[in-house]
Amino acid sequence: MMKKALICGISGQDGAYLAKLLLQKNYLVCGTSRDAELSSFKNLAFLGIKEKVQLESMALNDFRSVLQVITKFAPDEIYNLAGQTSVSLSFQQPVETLESIITGTLNFLEAIRFTGKNIKFYNASSSECFGDIGDRPGDETTPFRPRSPYAVAKSTAFWEVANYREAYNIFACSGILFNHESPLRSKRFVTQKIVETVCDIHQKKASQLQLGNLKIKRDWGWAEEYVEAMYLMLQQEQPDDYVIATGASYSLEDFVESAFSYFNLDWHDYVISNPELLRPTDLSISKGNPEKAQKILGWKARYQMGDVVKMMIESKII
Repeated sequence: MMKKALICGISGQDGAYLAKLLLQKNYLVCGTSRDAELSSFKNLAFLGIKEKVQLESMALNDFRSVLQVITKFAPDEIYNLAGQTSVSLSFQQPVETLESIITGTLNFLEAIRFTGKNIKFYNASSSECFGDIGDRPGDETTPFRPRSPYAVAKSTAFWEVANYREAYNIFACSGILFNHESPLRSKRFVTQKIVETVCDIHQKKASQLQLGNLKIKRDWGWAEEYVEAMYLMLQQEQPDDYVIATGASYSLEDFVESAFSYFNLDWHDYVISNPELLRPTDLSISKGNPEKAQKILGWKARYQMGDVVKMMIESKII
């Protein structure tokens, strides 16, 4: 019998890469979108797998809709990667952000409990939950101090998963993922904005790059290998939560410099700091400690920030 995986949020960066990985492992994959008939699923098309997955419409905040899809597809594993994904957008749309993440996660957990089926559940948590922890790398025991509506929602969803795991013995895990990038990122994310603009500057299609705070530091990894960690979490005998990160932190200025250096350009000649792009609150430093994932899952990041920049640029120009 082939295993069946349901990926909620399959149209996003992580969902598309995860679908590709699971197909390679001979899974039957079903992906959901709010309206599957109208969604383009361009990331699945980019990876050449759109025709290989089953696609269903599902509204995360509608328990009946979630239950219907789970009952119809009868998955062995569910990966919840859906919900509003942008920290900056969460300040503009806090209600939608909280509802899509908190209610969506709760509906999945309740549906699993309601059906009584032996379904393994993965929840996409975030390093944003930690808030400002300074130079200390965040691990599975680091307290949450969320500083955005997005982080508040992700923190709540994390504790929902922990509660259902303990109260109802559900195999439910949260992956606390630090920043991870790829060519599938939308331009809403600053890393993709940087890469696309730098490529445009190199091709004389643009003359400047406007950014907010260049001093923030992030732990940047490669998305395609981060989804491997998601898969590994659901293959363990016992459910648990894991920090997924490279363990190294770099400033946004380092990321920018690396991108411009690829074309032998001096970033100082092109970058403009725009105060309008600053968030109401932001994390100064974000760095993860992935030791638990390495020890138990056997997972370790192979790519660091410089590799990520190089691969993202080369996907645009080659």
